[in-house]
Amino acid sequence: MVAVRFHGRGGQGAKTASRILGTAAFLSGFQAQDAPIYGAERRGAPVAAFTRIARRPIRERGVIAHPDLVVVADASLISDPTAHVMDGIRSDTAVFVNSPLSKSQVWEGGSFPGPIMMLDLTGVALERLGKREAISALLGAVAARVVGVDEASLRGAIGRELTDLGVSAEAIERNQAAADFCYRSLTPAPLPAGSAGQGAKTRLQTPVYESPTLGTAHIGASANSVLRETGGWRTFRPVLIPNKCNGCWLCFAFCPDGVIAMTAEDKPVIDYDHCKGCQICVQECPTHALVAEREQEGAAAWRAK
Repeated sequence: MVAVRFHGRGGQGAKTASRILGTAAFLSGFQAQDAPIYGAERRGAPVAAFTRIARRPIRERGVIAHPDLVVVADASLISDPTAHVMDGIRSDTAVFVNSPLSKSQVWEGGSFPGPIMMLDLTGVALERLGKREAISALLGAVAARVVGVDEASLRGAIGRELTDLGVSAEAIERNQAAADFCYRSLTPAPLPAGSAGQGAKTRLQTPVYESPTLGTAHIGASANSVLRETGGWRTFRPVLIPNKCNGCWLCFAFCPDGVIAMTAEDKPVIDYDHCKGCQICVQECPTHALVAEREQEGAAAWRAK
């Protein structure tokens, strides 16, 4: 069995990528299983998805604790403790990272025990699809290349999954063409011998039952969202072009997180420590005074913002 774990941010398409890989494997004659996991807050927040592929029936369920392949949709997730990208990675685990940076830049000069693959999928999406967010087809393509799923099955899977999402036929064709490019551009790293990613024994835990009051919400607690800096969730940041701004306050009104303040001159000021990069302000700006600028990747770049 081959176990693949996808890490992304809400809106990048990690869940759909896992489905594309599972469907492509199924079309190739494999048994397949895929499932996502995410919290209550989706867009920009760390999410994960899991795909298992085997020749025999797959009887294991749940999260993949010891993956054969890890696909990372955003390099900033590597240093995010809530993403758990490094959990269960062994010295023979293959890792793919979507980034235009070098390996040393992504890993901040540190060493990594296993084989690493790099490709700028976001750049491919901007060039070939004209979109900056969902890269599900491209993530699925690189995963399919590594695990050995054929290209025809990949195209069929992209067509099926994106059709189910209501994507137009023209957009599906563009996604398939971009996925073909990524599939052929990637030099795949070897998977662990035997691809027995779930072969590692996991010790069963005995549940301990505590008082239900331990999980009771403290609704009277003071607000603490300001303590959680979510600026590292962004892949693109809104940037103001001052001479185009007419002071209409629409960005302020539409911001779902309240991170835009207005100056005495009716100009917006963005709190980048907490802006998640949803780009609603960019979409709603009538004068195009707010534009999306690609975020610098990696923890070092975020700390140096």
